[in-house]
Amino acid sequence: MLVVTTNDLPGYRVVETFGVARGLTVRSRSIVGNIGAAIQIFFGGNITLYTKLAEQARQEAFDELVRQAENMGANAVLAMRYDANEIAAAVTEVLAYGTAVTVEKVA
Repeated sequence: MLVVTTNDLPGYRVVETFGVARGLTVRSRSIVGNIGAAIQIFFGGNITLYTKLAEQARQEAFDELVRQAENMGANAVLAMRYDANEIAAAVTEVLAYGTAVTVEKVA
């Protein structure tokens, strides 16, 4: 599966467009994670516990996007983007989305 953030894919042509594919995950921070992060905040710098949580959420959303695109019959996703929103205290939604397409290599 090719996934790109661009609107086209150099060297390929779009044969079929299936529409928007998306992957969604909703994650919360645990009490233990919040305590550990609070300690890191006290000392400053990168808050690695939150960085890890954010990366896991993005990966889950990305994997679900790829699954949905494959189920639609696509072999590529164009214009892939992430979006994230806090939907409740300590609860974050991460969405990965893009246009599911079939592409073929240009000779």
